[in-house]
Amino acid sequence: MTDWDVGQYLTFADERTRPAADLLARVPLTAPARVIDLGCGPGNSTALLAARFPEAAITGLDSSPAMLEEARRTLPAITFVEADLAAWEPDAKPDLIFANAVLQWLPDHAALLPRLAGVLAPGGCLAVQMPDNLDEPSHRLMREVAQESPFREALAAAAGARTTLGGFPDYDTWLSRAGCTVDLWRTTYVHPLQGHRGIVEWVRATGLRPFLAPLGPEQQSAYLARYEAALRGAYPAQEDGRVLLPFPRLFLVARRT
Repeated sequence: MTDWDVGQYLTFADERTRPAADLLARVPLTAPARVIDLGCGPGNSTALLAARFPEAAITGLDSSPAMLEEARRTLPAITFVEADLAAWEPDAKPDLIFANAVLQWLPDHAALLPRLAGVLAPGGCLAVQMPDNLDEPSHRLMREVAQESPFREALAAAAGARTTLGGFPDYDTWLSRAGCTVDLWRTTYVHPLQGHRGIVEWVRATGLRPFLAPLGPEQQSAYLARYEAALRGAYPAQEDGRVLLPFPRLFLVARRT
């Protein structure tokens, strides 16, 4: 898959940062010494961590060179490292692993979450936020259009790029067995966007990436046109032309005892 489009992602920077702020507000730590921003992206979540914990040694990790370039540009005092997030292990136990909108791209949460909790320092926290929207029309229609001709063959594997999330009982069980107390919640944000094209532009930077990457330019245009047409039947426009996009997200804060 091609690298992330930082400009496209930051088109909705405020909306994408709000869940990170909500997650951070529930982290019970006061003075962590070592903080890892796992999947830091362009540094919007890292900036929140730096403001909350100014004395901490913070490291941002991401697999995207483009995202890391932007993060280093905006936060030159922070250390940012390119890493394979699925295989990452710390060289010293962190007090906080903060993973905002990244673990949905990594498989096998039954093994992944306990492994991350297991590398924490005693009393440390794993704080996670993940989009929980695979059953929303915005994402269901991505898969349905991908099954149409002429996209079916090229996009046969696209729907598997994201992990299907577990439920509250799953995450509670996995992390409790790993020796953590667990705080779980789910929030649905409602984003007013400029028409159905606004939904396309929102998901183009994230959820649509696996569906667009295998296609050439003409096929991408055809796929996006068909996808936008399908959205019109699922999201009625408001009187002023805006479209409301409900966006559910799953949150957890697990503290190692």
